Amino acid sequence: MFDNTLVRALARLGSPPSPLTGEGVGMRVAHLGMWFLTLCLITFIPQVEAGPKIQHWTLSNGARVYFVESRELPMLQVRVVFDAGSSRDPVEKAGVANLAAAMLDEGADKLSADDIAGRFEGVGAEFGAGVDRDMASVSLRSLSDSALLDPALELFARVLSTPAYPAENLERQRAQALVSLQKDAQSPGAIVEKAFYSELYGQHPYASNPLGNEKSLKAITRDDLLVFHRRHYVGTNAWVVIVGDASKRQARNIAERVIGKLPSGKTLKPIPPVHTLYSGRMKQIVFPATQTHIYMGHPGVRRGDPDYFSLYVGNYILGGGGLVSRLSAEVREKHGLSYSVYSYFYPLRVPGPLLIGLQTKNSQRDQALKMVRQVVSDFVAKGPTDKELEAAKKHITGSFPLRLDSNGKIAENLAVIGFYGLPLTYLDDFISRVEAVSVDQVRVAFRRHVHPDQMVTVTVGGGH
Repeated sequence: MFDNTLVRALARLGSPPSPLTGEGVGMRVAHLGMWFLTLCLITFIPQVEAGPKIQHWTLSNGARVYFVESRELPMLQVRVVFDAGSSRDPVEKAGVANLAAAMLDEGADKLSADDIAGRFEGVGAEFGAGVDRDMASVSLRSLSDSALLDPALELFARVLSTPAYPAENLERQRAQALVSLQKDAQSPGAIVEKAFYSELYGQHPYASNPLGNEKSLKAITRDDLLVFHRRHYVGTNAWVVIVGDASKRQARNIAERVIGKLPSGKTLKPIPPVHTLYSGRMKQIVFPATQTHIYMGHPGVRRGDPDYFSLYVGNYILGGGGLVSRLSAEVREKHGLSYSVYSYFYPLRVPGPLLIGLQTKNSQRDQALKMVRQVVSDFVAKGPTDKELEAAKKHITGSFPLRLDSNGKIAENLAVIGFYGLPLTYLDDFISRVEAVSVDQVRVAFRRHVHPDQMVTVTVGGGH
């Protein structure tokens, strides 16, 4: 189920959270028993020097397939993403997208949750599912030996196409979700995050917590899950990623087996545009803590924005580079106002947030806010230095291979490329596009997309 904790953990590291909850956020790994695969991963790390060769085709039901052949390990990663994230939740049923994904393996086609768990475990396969604001992600990892892979694929297809959503299991999942909400209500980190999205997006679907709320969760029925699945888990709404030990002919067969029998369905309406914020505002939430949690920002950029690479590189200098960032140097190192301060752009289908986050002593809140605003304003006005830019590009390009050093990471990147309609050469071009960024491009992009006077600021703390 959706887990805000990992988002915040990634944010603290200065990294934008993955748009694929299946890889981290919200991933609910249902089955283990992958000791052999783990051993392979420990003993073999592929050397990535260029982007993987991506092969692409479309099934008759509209599902788009992205395949990378990788024969180094006897394993296969299959990931299916649907336009079925929390932004597709009906207002009064917020949380239904999350439950629809989380309960896929709670029963399917006359199989119980225990049956499904036992069968995946019996062939050493790993199943997972989760959602973010844009998409639902369902994944399977298996050995490529046909004696193990074939039953895993057959079961994966049944889980995808005929979930039972048993009423008694729904009650258990609902109870767990309600407990999570209660825990979040005691966490200043969760409170500031929810309030930030709410203030930033207002009535837009991105404003809602993917987990839902107490009222909406209690209103969700089994029929709601079935209706949501029938509407959203269809061919025209699906992107299939296959990475691993298979030929293209085998991959075509796998794609057909996994999702080829889903109905085509209907294309969904675009989600609404994000309204621009024309003035800044501040929301203060009193909470009994010695530290104040602070989120600042406004809607940033969408996936595929032409300025993305300039913003990405520039943000590494501003607040994405950990201890070497300007925010960290000023706020943490020089003035000791915060142990951690960071910033990132989180591009989504429509502009996702630009977020600046930190924690500070209650007594230092105003001083820290003033310092952060000053650093951001200076960076927008003047941009980076040549030395900062070169150091940022060197770090980003040098660490790029680590983004592709496993089938799972390649699958995650392919899912993003497919879902957001990025070029198939995106990974091949990544390093050259980063290296091409200039100081002027960063300055222009930041002036175009970052507006310190229009930021929403949310603080949680000050209760002691």
